Amino acid sequence: MAVTAGDPAPAFTLPGVLGHERRDYSLAELAGKVVVLAFYPGDDTPVCTRQLRSYNDDIDEFIALDAVLLAVSPQDLDSHEAFSQNQGGFAFPLLVDEHKAVADAYGVLGPMGYYRRSVFVIDGSGRLTYVHRGFAGSTFRRTPELVEAVRAARAAAG
Repeated sequence: MAVTAGDPAPAFTLPGVLGHERRDYSLAELAGKVVVLAFYPGDDTPVCTRQLRSYNDDIDEFIALDAVLLAVSPQDLDSHEAFSQNQGGFAFPLLVDEHKAVADAYGVLGPMGYYRRSVFVIDGSGRLTYVHRGFAGSTFRRTPELVEAVRAARAAAG
């Protein structure tokens, strides 16, 4: 059964890249922070590129709310690093879910095991406060909607 708002966020530790730095990222290390977890189908694809460029262009809005943005897809570290370099760099890490275990835990795998473009907001206590799973691959959640979800998560935490 897929997780829904109010559920504990499934824990994960995934390899990722930010710039040229490669390291593991875990949800546990972000305890106390609001996390925006964006699942995207693939590096260097038109809609994914627009989506991540949009979030990158608006990163100051997330930072102003002390929110951490993580982007996850099934491609490997080399692919993520090349994608980031091709786009002039991203201000948030790109995480690798090669075996799709994290996508499965969050319920974002579509038919035949493909990633569905999805976004989750996780509050500082590790609970899901916003859940959006995409069904059509050509659209994505825009920054204003996600910023509002972050604000709501922070307000609910008191």
